[in-house]
Amino acid sequence: MRLWFGFRLALMRTATDRFWDALTAKDRAFDGVVFFGVRTTGIFCRPSCSSRRPKRENVSFYSTAEEAQRAGFRACLRCRPLEVEFTDSSAEIVAKAFRILRDRDREIASVEDLAAEMRVSSGHLQKTFKGMLRMTPKEVMDMFRLDDFKESVRTADVTTSLYDSGFGSSRSLYEKAGGRLGMTPAVYKKGGKGMRINYTIADSPLGQLLVAATERGICSVSFGDSDNELKTELEQEFFAAEIRHDDAVLKTAVDSILRGINGERSILSLPLDIRGTAFQMRVWSELRRIPYGQTRSYAEVAKNIGNPNAVRAVARACATNPVALVTPCHRVVASDGKLAGYRWGIERKKALLEKEKSK
Repeated sequence: MRLWFGFRLALMRTATDRFWDALTAKDRAFDGVVFFGVRTTGIFCRPSCSSRRPKRENVSFYSTAEEAQRAGFRACLRCRPLEVEFTDSSAEIVAKAFRILRDRDREIASVEDLAAEMRVSSGHLQKTFKGMLRMTPKEVMDMFRLDDFKESVRTADVTTSLYDSGFGSSRSLYEKAGGRLGMTPAVYKKGGKGMRINYTIADSPLGQLLVAATERGICSVSFGDSDNELKTELEQEFFAAEIRHDDAVLKTAVDSILRGINGERSILSLPLDIRGTAFQMRVWSELRRIPYGQTRSYAEVAKNIGNPNAVRAVARACATNPVALVTPCHRVVASDGKLAGYRWGIERKKALLEKEKSK
């Protein structure tokens, strides 16, 4: 069984994002790799639990059942997480690696260190991770380090946080953070400090739609299953900003976006206030040139921005797009025409493309 969340994993996302995907997909391959606790019920489960999906803001993830119990959660009587057994030896290896990487008492500086700690060869570790996750062990280690950095930098300075998170230098942090935070670490730490952000949430054919804007322009357009989920995500991303609910000030923007969802053949030319690396900005600008009803492959986008070898980086830039529809990352597909991942769910991507092609 493949350790797979139902779509191709995008490297800029955090460990928590990946665990949430396993939960929503009820992926049995992830049983034993991670456990989740629901604060409103006080219960912890395995990812494949058949219980109703909880709200994301109420969920915490744990590397072991014992860790969940220490946090005060009791085992689910339905999925019996204390009795979990691995169905695949590769999943067991990945689970052990995740536990080691989450253990702050262990100093794991390289893939070789991780392999030695697990008493397997680095080659076997590479093969297992690539086969199960489509990721290298180093990419997974960076993923966990970035999670730690994002948590630490809220209460400590950038320099302290980068070393505490396992980054060997500010250069290595900036190289990783540029593509995954969507902004520099210093800007991320500010969390929108000094910014005033107005937001509104509206019903749409694709679920709840959040639109947020600063005085300069739109800074976030996203889809979700509930108002609270969207509001929580906005507050977490801009944790130091002044955030206010204001339907009236964003009515024109919302109306334009809804018309686009409903099939109006137009280019959304709304003013934007988005932050990204120079590379991300080039990619996002190219995406806005894709005509309505058409698609481009990641390779074509890479070629069009003058960097044909940057296909994976283009995919990462698409997945960190902060403004759905306005920057139409849904119009980018795999080279064989198949739908690849989409930040707001592959079904939404499919629905958008079908609507555009029918017009």
